[in-house]
Amino acid sequence: MMKETVAVLFGGQSSEHTVSCMSAVNVIKQIDEEKYELVLIGITQEGRWLLVDSIKELCEDTWRSSKKRAIISPDRTHRCLLIFGEDGSVEKKPVDVAFPVLHGLFGEDGTIQGLFELAGIPYVGCGVLSSAVAMDKLYTKVIVDALGIRQAEYVPVMREELEDMDQVVEKVENKLSYPVFVKPSNAGSSRGVSKAQDRDALKKALRDAADHDRKILVEETITGHEVETAVLGGGKRKPQVSGVGEILAAADFYDYESKYYNEESKTVIDPCLPGNGAEELRQAAGKIFQAIDGYGLSRVDFFVTDQGEVVFNEINTMPGFTAISMYPVLWEARGISKPQLVEELIQCAKERYHG
Repeated sequence: MMKETVAVLFGGQSSEHTVSCMSAVNVIKQIDEEKYELVLIGITQEGRWLLVDSIKELCEDTWRSSKKRAIISPDRTHRCLLIFGEDGSVEKKPVDVAFPVLHGLFGEDGTIQGLFELAGIPYVGCGVLSSAVAMDKLYTKVIVDALGIRQAEYVPVMREELEDMDQVVEKVENKLSYPVFVKPSNAGSSRGVSKAQDRDALKKALRDAADHDRKILVEETITGHEVETAVLGGGKRKPQVSGVGEILAAADFYDYESKYYNEESKTVIDPCLPGNGAEELRQAAGKIFQAIDGYGLSRVDFFVTDQGEVVFNEINTMPGFTAISMYPVLWEARGISKPQLVEELIQCAKERYHG
């Protein structure tokens, strides 16, 4: 029986380039190579697409020196990778499924999903619309407002407004009290996120966030537990929602360093939450996933206050898949191993395309 070809893409041009490489190692290790032929495509931070010969190059971080380039052909009659040899030759490599293990801009925001749609190649994860909406925290909030699900109060700010910083500060202070969180609308994994305790800190946080995106969110501070849940399925498969995982952040808040590099950060599966918090959270996650037209997978993040109130934080359509990432850990706690989970995601991709 001929093996199907799965192209795993990793790296990318976002601030989450390194985390993408870490996630890709764990995804690749779970794919059944007796069933699938793997093709590894690394995208450098400059946007150069390279053919990577083995996971060893990824683990040793030597893949960027590859001399072979490989890109997805947008020509739907090809449905393949175009591999460019050092001698100028071009090889067409058919692809059955693409697995974009890419986080953040140009990977999780609908752009590469649009390329797969043009190419006619089935791909793992959410589609163009849901990826773009979930990546943009401001527009996610607009949708969640319509669902009537509690979330942090917020003030949107555009980068160009910062030319009159005093007016922006006044707009924020008229609606919110310190401390506040300042977030780039389109940056992922807590990049550019700051907690501002006063006016001077707010100004600095706004400038820092503006380095990552032209749209900025200033949010009220929610005091409570940071928790996450995972969603799997979509289309013909009714979305399943996992149990809940609690983040015990080593830092003052769950920032980028805490998520991926601080060994003091811990997670707890199925923590005891006040009242009916766990079930309310799971139901809200399913509603949000369906409202953005989610497909395949997402991780949905919440706060649960000490009074048991569930407050939505954000949804991630290509969550981290590192050794300590919550998404696969939550499904393992429900009896779905990492190899089974990756196989489910590949099958979902094929079902959407053929359906």
